[in-house]
Amino acid sequence: MIARLLVLVSLLASPSLLQAQLSFGSSELISPAWAFALQDDARAARPDYDDRAWTRVDLPHDWSVRARMDPALASCTGYLPGGIGWYRKKVSIPARAGGERVFLYFEGVYNRSDVYVNGHRLGHRPNGYVSFYYDITAQVRFDGENTIAVRVDHSRSADSRWYTGSGIYRDVHLVRSGLVHLAPWGVFARPANVSVRRAELLVDTEVCNEADGDVAATVRHELLDAAGAVVATAASGLEVGAGATSRVSSTLAVVDPRLWSVDDPRLYTLRTVVQHDGREVDQTLTRTGFRTFTFDPDRGFLLNGVGMKMKGVCLHHDAGVLGAAVPREIWRHRLRALKDLGCNAVRTSHNPQAPDVYDLCDELGLLVLNEAFDEWEFPKRKWLRGWNVGEPGYEGSFDFFEAWSARDLADMVRRDRNHPSVFAWSIGNEVDYPNDPYSHPVLDGSAISQPMYGGFKPDQPDARRLGAIARRLADEVRRHDPSRPVTAALAGVIMSNETAYPDALDIVGYNYTEDRYATDHARYPARVIYGSENRHGFADWQAVTENAHIFGQFLWTGIDYLGEAGPWPSRGAGSGLLDLTGAVKPRGRFREALWSDRPVVHLGTHPARGDERRSIDVPPVWNYAAGTRVRVLGYTNAASVRLVLNGSAIGEARVRDRTTGVIAWELPFEPGRLEAIGLDDQGREMCRARLETAGVPAAMVVTADTPTLALPRGVATISIQVVDRRGVPVLDIAPEIACVVEGAGRLLGLESGNLRDTSDGADAVQAAHRGRLVAYVQAGGTAGRVLARFTTPGLPDAEIALEAESIPTGSSAPGPSGRAPAAVEE
Repeated sequence: MIARLLVLVSLLASPSLLQAQLSFGSSELISPAWAFALQDDARAARPDYDDRAWTRVDLPHDWSVRARMDPALASCTGYLPGGIGWYRKKVSIPARAGGERVFLYFEGVYNRSDVYVNGHRLGHRPNGYVSFYYDITAQVRFDGENTIAVRVDHSRSADSRWYTGSGIYRDVHLVRSGLVHLAPWGVFARPANVSVRRAELLVDTEVCNEADGDVAATVRHELLDAAGAVVATAASGLEVGAGATSRVSSTLAVVDPRLWSVDDPRLYTLRTVVQHDGREVDQTLTRTGFRTFTFDPDRGFLLNGVGMKMKGVCLHHDAGVLGAAVPREIWRHRLRALKDLGCNAVRTSHNPQAPDVYDLCDELGLLVLNEAFDEWEFPKRKWLRGWNVGEPGYEGSFDFFEAWSARDLADMVRRDRNHPSVFAWSIGNEVDYPNDPYSHPVLDGSAISQPMYGGFKPDQPDARRLGAIARRLADEVRRHDPSRPVTAALAGVIMSNETAYPDALDIVGYNYTEDRYATDHARYPARVIYGSENRHGFADWQAVTENAHIFGQFLWTGIDYLGEAGPWPSRGAGSGLLDLTGAVKPRGRFREALWSDRPVVHLGTHPARGDERRSIDVPPVWNYAAGTRVRVLGYTNAASVRLVLNGSAIGEARVRDRTTGVIAWELPFEPGRLEAIGLDDQGREMCRARLETAGVPAAMVVTADTPTLALPRGVATISIQVVDRRGVPVLDIAPEIACVVEGAGRLLGLESGNLRDTSDGADAVQAAHRGRLVAYVQAGGTAGRVLARFTTPGLPDAEIALEAESIPTGSSAPGPSGRAPAAVEE
C-alpha cells in the first residue's frame, strides 16, 4: 500500500501527466528535432523527400517572430510576415503485443494545417488556436521509420487584428493506447452539491472499443487530495460495442472538502482506470477542484457563496521576442506578476490559449473566461498601416467558420472543461461591432464609446442574423458542458439589444459600455451583466464597485502585446499592466492601488506642463535639471500620503483625487531622495515608496528568476539593469547589451519591452529600454552549468551562473550565482 501511494504521488507530480493532453493512453512529447523550411513544396509530404538542407528546430516554433519586421507589411500583426512552411520529423514506433492505436496530438498550429504520415494526408485543420488530433494507426509502420510532415499555410498573413505567430507554436505528442481505451478528452469531472461539509464530484467517462467484438469494461475512479491520499472512490461497469463509444456516469462523495478559490486554490486529482478481462487497459489523471459559481442579476458573482468582484485582464498569447511560442515558465512569471497586483481573473482574448495557461490558473487561483472566436461568418477590418488608420484589409478566419465552428467549439470545451478555474465559455468577441460588419436601423442617431463607422447601412449584413448564430454556438457549448454559463463580449450593445443575441447567452459581457450598466439593468432585470473589456480609468472601476449587479471588469490588457501596432516604427500595443518583459508598468502600479488588499503606495513624475492631468503612466524617475518644476503623482490605497524630499515634508498629507484616483504635487526638482509615506486614517504609516536621483551608469546588475533550468528545456528569465555606483537604477539610458550563453544552455532571445524597437530581438545584441533588458535562457537538454555573460561599452561585464539539472519534485535549489562589479556595493 505504501509503495502504491508513492507511485500515485509521483504520478500527481508529473507535469507530463497533468498537462492538457488527450486524457487517454500513454503520451510521448515529440517536440524536439524537427526539420523546417519556409517554402511550399508538395513533395515534402513524401517519406523519401530530402530535407537535409532544411533548418533543424525544436518545437514550439514560431517562424514569424524570427523574421525581420518590415513597414511594408501589416501593422495589425506587428509588421511581421506569414507565409507557408513545412515541418518534418522521423519517428520509430515499436510494435506492441495485443493490438494498439496510435494518435498524433497537436496543441496548436497557426494555421490552416495539413498533416501527413508516411505520405498519407490525415486531414486539414484551419483554426490556428484549437488543439486537435489524428488517429494514425492505419498509416504507421510498426518497428520501422515513420515520417510526419506538416504543411502550415499562413499566407493570409494579415488575417488577424493582432499578432498570431506562424507554425507549430505549441507542443506535439505521440499518444499510444490499446484497442479499448478512454475517449479523447473523454473524462469530464465537475463538482456538484458543494458545501464545506460535503461535496460530490460527477464524472462522465467515455470508453472506446476499437476491437472486433463487444467488450464488458469496468471504470474505476479514485479521488486524491494534494497529499496523495484517496478521499473517494467509485466503480461502474459498461458494455461497449465493437467500433463504438459508450459513456458511464459516476458520483464520488467527499467529506469536508477543501474548496478551490482565488485566495486558496485547493486542487484534487482524479485517477480513472479502465479494466477489461481483469486487467488495466487504460488510465488517466484529471486535475479538478470543488467550488461553486453563482451568477445573479442583482448581486453579481459569488464564488463558493461569497460575493466578489472579478478584477480581470484580457490576454493575448504572445511574449514579445518569443512570439507565440511561449514557455510555461514565462507564463508562470507573468501570471504571478498579475496576481501580485490584485488581479484574480483572465480572459483568453480572443481564442483558446495554450494548455499551460489553464494549468497555471488552476494552481495560482485565477478565474478564466475562455473565449473561442473574434470573427464569425464575415470578416472584420484589419488595420495595415497603423491602428484605425487608412484602408483596412479583410483577410480572416470567416471563410471556415460555418464548416468548422461547431467542431472548434467542441474541442475547446472538451479540452478545458475539467479546469476548476474556467468559469464561463465565450462564443465571440465584438462580432456585433456596428458596421464591422453588421448593421441595424437603431444605429441612426446612436453612438458607442469606440470608433463607429457611421449610422445604419442597409447594404451591410443584418444584425438580426446574430441571434440564430449565437443560439447554435451556445447549444454546442452546452452539449459538452452544461455546468457553466455561455457568454460573449458585446461591442454594439445598443444594436445587439434589438436582436436575439443577448437572449442566447447566460451572462452578457459589455465592452467599453459602462454608460449602459444602470439603464440596461433596469430594462433587462434578469440579465447578468459584467465588463468584458474595459479601459484603465478610475471611473471605469468605480462603475464596477458602485453597481452591485456588475460582477467585474476585464482590462484591455493585462500585458503589452505584438500587433495592433501604430504607424511604423512600432511592433505592438502598450495597453498592458505589464510590459513585454513581464515587468510592472506605472499603470500596473496604479491598478495595484485599486485592486490589492495590501497597503501600497507608488510614485511617478514628469515635467510640469501647466495642466492638471493626472496620468497613470508616469515613470518612477527623479532625475531632472536643477530647478525644473516637476509634477509628482502618487498611486495608493492608503487613506492619505505624505511626500518627503530629502527628509523635509512637502506640505500636508494628501488624499486621492475623487475623479482620477491619483494624488498630485508640484515642486521644484532637488536631487536626492523623494519619499511617499502612505498613512491610515489615524495618520500611522502603512507603506512607503521612494525615488532616488541616479548618478552616472556604473554597472549592470544581473538577476534570474530561478537558479536552475529544469531538464530537458526549462527556461529562466534573466534581468539586466544598469545602475549607478550606489545601485540606483539608471532609467534614462538605452545601451546596446550583448549576451553570450556558454555551457548547457542556449539564448532564446532578448527583450527590452520597447514597442518602438523594431530590431531583431532573436540575435544576441539588443538595446536596453529604461536601462533594462531581459534575456530568456533555456536548458540545452543535458545537465551542467550555464553561464550567461553580458557586455556593453563603457561598463564592466556582468554574468550569472545557472544549473541545468533534473529537479526532483519538492526539492529546492540554492540561489543563483550572480557576479557584478564591486562598484555596485555600498
